[in-house]
This record gives sequence, C-alpha cells and structure tokens, in this order.
Amino acid sequence: MTAAVFLVALCLRPAITAVGPLLPQISVDEHLGEAAQGLLGALPLLAFALVSPQVHRLARRLGTERAVLVALLVLAAGGVVRSYAGDGGLWVGTVVIGCAIAVGNVLVPVIVKRDYAANVSRATGYYTACITLAAATASALAVPIAGLASWRLALSVWSLLALLIAAIWLPRTRPRTAAARAAATGPAGAGAGQAGAAEAGAAGADSAAAEAGAAALAGVSVWRQPRAWLITAFMGLQSTTFYVLVTWLPTVEIDGGVSERTAGLHLFLFQGMGIIGGLTIPFLLRHPRHRSLGAVVASLPVLLAIIGLLTAPALAVLWAAIAGLGQGAALVTALTLISLGGRDHAETTRLSGMAQSLGYLLAASGPFLAGLLAEQTGNWTASLFLVAAFALLQITAGAAAAHTRVPRSPQL
Repeated sequence: MTAAVFLVALCLRPAITAVGPLLPQISVDEHLGEAAQGLLGALPLLAFALVSPQVHRLARRLGTERAVLVALLVLAAGGVVRSYAGDGGLWVGTVVIGCAIAVGNVLVPVIVKRDYAANVSRATGYYTACITLAAATASALAVPIAGLASWRLALSVWSLLALLIAAIWLPRTRPRTAAARAAATGPAGAGAGQAGAAEAGAAGADSAAAEAGAAALAGVSVWRQPRAWLITAFMGLQSTTFYVLVTWLPTVEIDGGVSERTAGLHLFLFQGMGIIGGLTIPFLLRHPRHRSLGAVVASLPVLLAIIGLLTAPALAVLWAAIAGLGQGAALVTALTLISLGGRDHAETTRLSGMAQSLGYLLAASGPFLAGLLAEQTGNWTASLFLVAAFALLQITAGAAAAHTRVPRSPQL
C-alpha cells in the first residue's frame, strides 16, 4: 500500500500538460485570443505560487494522508468544472486544478521521504519518473481522445484517474494506519541528508516546501543572500521556459503546418526526453567543481532548440527532443542547488520557500507574455526570442548560483 504514493504522483501533471495540444480547439470554442490562452496556461502556476506556502497548514489540520485525499477529490472536481461548467467554468476549474496539484506537489515528496527513508534517492527517482511519464502521456493522448468526442472529454478524462487513485488512497487515511506508519517511520525525511544524487535534491527541495509558508517569510536573512536570489532566479527561469514550451510549443508547430496529432506527439517527446536529461546531469552535479558547468550544460539545450525553431522549423521534432533534454536536466539542477544551498535544514526550508514561491510567480508570466506577443505581432517570432532571452538569463543565473559558495556565518 505504500506504493500508492507513486500512483498519486501520476495525477500531478496530466490536467496541465493535456491543455497545450488542445489550445487551438479550446480557443475556437471559447473565443480566446493568444493572450487569454496564455493566461489560461499561467493560472495553475499562480495557484502553485500562492497555495504551496500554505499547504503545511492544511496537512497540520487534516493530517498528510487526508490532505492528499482531499487534493485528489478536488482535482477530480476541478477537471469536471473546467470542461462542463459553462463559460466561467474553464477559468474556475483551472484555478481549482492548480490549487489541488499544489497540495500534491508539496506532500508527495514528504511522504516519499517518510515512507522510504532507507532509499530516498531511488524512491524520489521513481516518483519524478511517474510525474514525467504521466505528463508526457497526457500530451500524446490529448488530440486522439478529443478526436473521439471533444476537447472537453480529453481534459476531463483525467478526473477519472484522480478518482480511481483517491479510492486506492482511501485506506491510508484511517487513523490506525496513519498512527502505525508514523510510529514505524519517525519524523518525515529523517536521515535523508543532502548528499549525492539530484533526486535527493528534488526530495529535499520539495519536502521543505511543506513548511515554506511562514518559514520563507520568517527567514529574512535568506532574502539578503545573493546566492539565494541566484538560485531563485535559476529556478524561476527554468520553470518559465518549461511552461512556455508546454503551453505553446504545439500551437507554434501547428501554425507552422504540423498536424495537431503530430504536435501532441512532439510534446510527448519533449517531456519524455526530460527523464533522460534528469538522470544524466547528476554526473556533473555531484562534483562541486563541476556544478557551474552542469548548470550551463543543463540550460544550453533549450537555447539551442529555440534557435533551431527560429532557423529550421521543419526539424521541429529534433528541437523538441533537445529542449526536453535540457528541461529535465535544468529541473534537477535547480532542485539540487536548493538542497545544497542552505547551511542546515531550517535555512534550506526557507530557501526552498523563497525559490519555489517567487519562481512560480515568474514562471506564470511566461505563457501569458508569449501569447500576448504572438497576438500583437501575428506570429511567434517575438515570443521565441523572448524564450531565448529567458534561456540566456537562465544560463547566467545557473552558472553564478552554482559557483557562489554557501555563506559560513552561523546567523540565520
């Protein structure tokens, strides 16, 4: 039954990544311009930024397992509202979905660290792989499912997955089960440490977000550290480029003559290649001397892919694959820098809260700005140049953040 946490991870992205391939259909039915479509893509990220710091309060009130159950049920309801509740339902449902996923984003890594204390790195690798595979699958299936009925079915079908996993998760919410598990495992994340692989960095960064609400604001000194701002910038910029591409890459390709089905498959490839990038970059990140190089290597592929889309759009499948490699590597790099960026657990918690909250706020601007530029100019050239600029800034911030040493002052 402990493996159910990996099933929960399957629900954390499909409701978002299924939207991109369907935006051309949604925009026609809902009469949305590119700016409005970009705002639709940005809403879940705004929800992440606003809700994530408060998740620890929900978990404290309900218990971790029950909070996850509530999130799954709310996620399922949000999917139905988004597809079938009329004009406003598209927007309200999207916000509800973002809030529900924010809870899972924070609590799933906490549960993984608690229940798999002896194998945190391996378990973290499993749950991140589940997230990525589910996201990629949703991208690939969106257009085929819409072809059977409509885009509304293609989006709402993921509510069934959330309900199914909620039913599987339900036994974990029983008080006896929760008490026994807490007694057996001890405090969440005990003994996990910060060493080694980037997956451990992901677990450390995300579990820290469970306390991010008050801690991020209380840790004033973190906000005064240049390293913390560099890490936050890198986290936000890699999230920005990722969500711009997830939202708009299919539309860019469709406007260039690629079929909707093929564009969806390219988005599947983009996200699937992220697994490879995330598994290979730790070989550079494990050595302190090589971390700046690792941050640059992780960031360059996105810049190269954008240049490719601008100069050789016929090779879109190649650029999607290259961008995916970079996105997977950049995410792992960002989470590793967060994990290694604090001098102790308390400071790492504050750094995680700062990096994730501000990072998602920055990321939320990306899809909207890209859509607005496309609407104003009538093509995607300016939007792609915007992403290239984000990628250049990401390279600079990552290299500087990885090079800057953790301050040794004991003052928190």
